[in-house]
Amino acid sequence: MSGAEQGTHPGLFRLQTGCMYSLVSAPVLGFDLVRMRGGPAVADVLLRALSFTQSDIEILANVGPDDWTRLDLWQDVDHAARQRQSVRELSAETGDADRTLSLLERAPIGTVDGLLHCVRHDVLDWTWKPSAAGAAAGDGGGRTAGRAQSEVASRATAVLCDAVVGAYLRDLLPTRSRRQLATGWFAAARSLPIRPMNLGPQHEAILVLLGRVRALHPAQLGRLSRAAEITRRGVSDWAPAVHGASWAVYVSGRVREAAAAQLRLVHAVEDAGIPVSDRASGVWNLLSGAVQALVVRDMLSAGITSRLVDPFLSAFGPASLPDSHEGISQ
Repeated sequence: MSGAEQGTHPGLFRLQTGCMYSLVSAPVLGFDLVRMRGGPAVADVLLRALSFTQSDIEILANVGPDDWTRLDLWQDVDHAARQRQSVRELSAETGDADRTLSLLERAPIGTVDGLLHCVRHDVLDWTWKPSAAGAAAGDGGGRTAGRAQSEVASRATAVLCDAVVGAYLRDLLPTRSRRQLATGWFAAARSLPIRPMNLGPQHEAILVLLGRVRALHPAQLGRLSRAAEITRRGVSDWAPAVHGASWAVYVSGRVREAAAAQLRLVHAVEDAGIPVSDRASGVWNLLSGAVQALVVRDMLSAGITSRLVDPFLSAFGPASLPDSHEGISQ
């Protein structure tokens, strides 16, 4: 079994996509997941994994199929991954414009290898320990160079990789393979404690936003779509604002909190039943930007916060967030 199939090749993702999937870039991961039929299931696994401790790793290590079974399953994964076309590949196609547009609505920006890299080296980064053997193997100069996982952590990681890839490729895998890939996760999940992830200093405000999205009604969806269209036309100032919020997330050390908020947003959008066409055409970006801004609202200028949150307030009303008048909307 190749390193890419197992999710163990540490440099492959950088070669293919420049580390498109990471906890720092969780809004991009969320954009892909929210447009996939298996996306919410991937989000659920990642969200729970963000709060894992060593005791959880030990539970996970004791479940899952044997290596020979995984070899067969990951041959199916490799085949399915080659069938999934990316945004870049579809954008280069010519022919039926309507069909291409429909496929683009669900086409991912990232790759399977990128997702597995994120699981191993971002979500479970704390399971990597200094090791002489790890230093000899290296990982192309990345954060885990000179580090390695224990056998227990490696087995647990394999269970997580199986679960997320089975959901990520849900539409392309044989039903039997998809179910077998999830067997270990479902067996462990019954014993794993559920630890609600704290979303940082703005925890309650973010929960309110997610609740508003989840309870979306048709009139609000119409306003949300119009706000997304306005946001697309103003991308020249929207993109720098998103970059500013993401940088604040990084420097504040709230990367995991922000990623958890984005993953919970995937579920909220799914629960609201927002059409995939709207998610793809700007609604996700609008909501994701508002969530990212709220995570670090105490660190952002009023101008950046307003640029990212005001479109949400225009759709849901000025009183839809606690303290929305303080540095958000005047």
